[in-house]
Amino acid sequence: MKHARPLAPEQFAALTGATPTTMERLRTYLALLHKWQRRINLVAASTLADPWRRHLLDSAQLVRLLPPANLATAASTASTPGPSIADLGSGAGFPGLVLAVFGVGPVRLIDSDSRKCGFLREAIRATEAPAEVEAARIEALPPLGAAVVTARACAPLSALLGHAARHLATDGVGLFLKGRTAGAELTEAEKTWKMSVSLIPSMSDPSGSVVRVQAIRPR
Repeated sequence: MKHARPLAPEQFAALTGATPTTMERLRTYLALLHKWQRRINLVAASTLADPWRRHLLDSAQLVRLLPPANLATAASTASTPGPSIADLGSGAGFPGLVLAVFGVGPVRLIDSDSRKCGFLREAIRATEAPAEVEAARIEALPPLGAAVVTARACAPLSALLGHAARHLATDGVGLFLKGRTAGAELTEAEKTWKMSVSLIPSMSDPSGSVVRVQAIRPR
């Protein structure tokens, strides 16, 4: 959906409760994104006309959905200790790096594109976010035991559930940002997966949803 005007930083701060320090780090992140976008295709160029809504709010809305108890305990109780948050197919860092800038984590940003990984490492350095980069294909990694798995524009929900089932701790939560196809993807995924699921209306896109899943298991 096209909005009448771009979301202003001040509006973003009001919607998310971002502190002045967080806002400054997000501005640094956006400046880097614009700089690197001239060299490599990190995001669709059209989305940079409204970055605070299309990328930052879209990602930051997950902060309120993170389970504090899981973030504190799931990694420590998993058979293989892992990151609090594993972000699949991170690309330009949405949503994982935004979450890290907000101070949650640690976050592991997973992407197989070496150029995008280079950008992510530079953005982590510049923003001092509690995150690390894993340059690898998701399916090649050993189980991570993460408290939370996140993804945006990475894969259809049926594929994401397979990755999440493998990389989540026992009581972990999957949070997946989806557009208008969320309902259809969920219907298709439920043919092969059982789960506890809820669709939460998106703060950034009235036609989109956050798909929150737990207890993922094959049918």
